[in-house]
Amino acid sequence: MAKTRPGKRDIDSYTIRGTNKVVRAGDCVLMRPSDTGKPPYVARIEKIEMDGRNNVKVRVRWYYRPEESIGGRRQFHGAKELFLSDHYDVQSAHTIEGKCTVHSFKNYTKLENVGAEDYYCRFEYKAATGGFTPDRVAVYCKCEMPYNPDDLMVQCEGCKDWYHPACVGTTIEEAKKLDRFVCSECSSDEDGKKPQITFSASPAADAKKVHIV
Repeated sequence: MAKTRPGKRDIDSYTIRGTNKVVRAGDCVLMRPSDTGKPPYVARIEKIEMDGRNNVKVRVRWYYRPEESIGGRRQFHGAKELFLSDHYDVQSAHTIEGKCTVHSFKNYTKLENVGAEDYYCRFEYKAATGGFTPDRVAVYCKCEMPYNPDDLMVQCEGCKDWYHPACVGTTIEEAKKLDRFVCSECSSDEDGKKPQITFSASPAADAKKVHIV
């Protein structure tokens, strides 16, 4: 007569092996890749289960790095950018290496210090088709590129648009030393005025155009 297997049950939390860090459904975690040469995978825990043998499994929703997407990494993708995918999976909880935080794009741009475990997400990603939601984002500067929070931008007080230093003929080092900036278009319209450069806000707050991802 065949033995019946003990059923699975949901549990509220799991303590990461070798640590005192506790993870629960809704937390974002770093998971060990099969290829040790790759960075850890990032996932959001949807559910934690334990079977009758005390084996713990986690149902996760994967975050993709830009280079893992169909379109690949593009110029405006930040180093800590992730896409929340529609790819779900079940993994052994033993593959969890640590916890991390995936911020909204707006909150990430407000961080004073970005830690190793800080990431951000501004797109949801369909793994099968390569589609993004939203499929349009604000663009800035003469180059009309979306904002990359890793790149310094300077704001023209006249038109309020943001510019990459290289796109206005200067360097990042020189831009950091400036106390005044006006773009070439506004300088001809506002002779004699001396607008101040502003670093207190981020381009994320000043949408100008849209870009199809």
